[in-house]
Amino acid sequence: MTATWWYTAGSVVLFQAITLLWLVSALADGNDLQVAIYLAAAAVSLASSVPLLARYGRRRRVDDGDDEERFSATVFWSLAASAAAAAVIAVITGSVLSAAGLVALAVMLLRWRSGVRIRLLGGVIVVIAAIWISERLLSGPDLGGDAQFVNNLFALLLPPTAVLCLWWWDIVLALDEARVAEGRLAAAQERLRLAGDLHDLQGHHLQVIALQLELAERMLPRNPEAAAEQVRLARASVDEARSGTRALAARFRGVPLPDELANAADLLRAAGLDVELEVDPRAGAAPAEILGPVVRESTTNILKHGGGARARFRLVLDEGAHGRVWRLGVSNDLPATAAPPPAAPAGSGLPGIVERVGSVGGAAEWDAAQERFTLEVSVPAASVGGLS
Repeated sequence: MTATWWYTAGSVVLFQAITLLWLVSALADGNDLQVAIYLAAAAVSLASSVPLLARYGRRRRVDDGDDEERFSATVFWSLAASAAAAAVIAVITGSVLSAAGLVALAVMLLRWRSGVRIRLLGGVIVVIAAIWISERLLSGPDLGGDAQFVNNLFALLLPPTAVLCLWWWDIVLALDEARVAEGRLAAAQERLRLAGDLHDLQGHHLQVIALQLELAERMLPRNPEAAAEQVRLARASVDEARSGTRALAARFRGVPLPDELANAADLLRAAGLDVELEVDPRAGAAPAEILGPVVRESTTNILKHGGGARARFRLVLDEGAHGRVWRLGVSNDLPATAAPPPAAPAGSGLPGIVERVGSVGGAAEWDAAQERFTLEVSVPAASVGGLS
């Protein structure tokens, strides 16, 4: 996105600079003072476009009623500087058409409501074409030679070229926003799928248990032995529900850890992040039942609390003096105004990660710096059936 914006803004400024440089040909017979004043006015004209482009390049879209954002002090002074520079250029070069093109360019660089810019562009082209025809009528059939014709053509093409570049940026911005929404939707769908499976499983068993207990309650006064049998069946149903829940969790944990990391990277990239992935070639033997939930929890935290642009996953097998240890590192940058991930209840979030890896003799540490969050998890390979 950053590179695309630089290409877009650079194209607008470059075409404006070419137009201003071409106008120098109109000063071939001018003195040094005129040339100096023209170059100063040209520099001001270029400089006035920079803050307008910078404001347009913001990722946040301007609402229809956000007039304060659209017409601020920066916008006012940039337009005033552009108009003043264009007036000086018109006086020195004698070309009102070129000055009109420069002013129209500054107006086109503003954020307008949907459909307004294209209507303004149509009016601007009509005005510039009328000025071109008027100058031709006043100067006679001779347009001033090929140089003057190119000057007029550049002035006419300057506003539509800028609009075309900004239209391209708006398309790229909309595609990027759609990609971010797609990543969030994929994460939400995954949670809904798991929640639906868990609801179906637990709902079925809970309904059976409720019926068995109700039957036992009714049979208790008349046939205690039969009631006790129903209670035993209810307890068996509880065990089945627990086994089914573990099987469901195992089904989600059954993905090999390299695939788990690759899926996490794809999900974050779909959300617009730049993801760096470093995976040990022996990662297929890593404890997916322990580190897989850590990867998923970290991915969720990055999507929910990150808001940055980069993330990094690193899984290596550390063969130290104390044996082989799998080390998983997850880090992501944070906006300057972002707070670290909030504390979560026991069994979920960071406390859940500590509890999970601690059950096999592992450890988890995290560092919530001002602009970066880092999580480091270590799990002994031998204690979880990994490499030994």
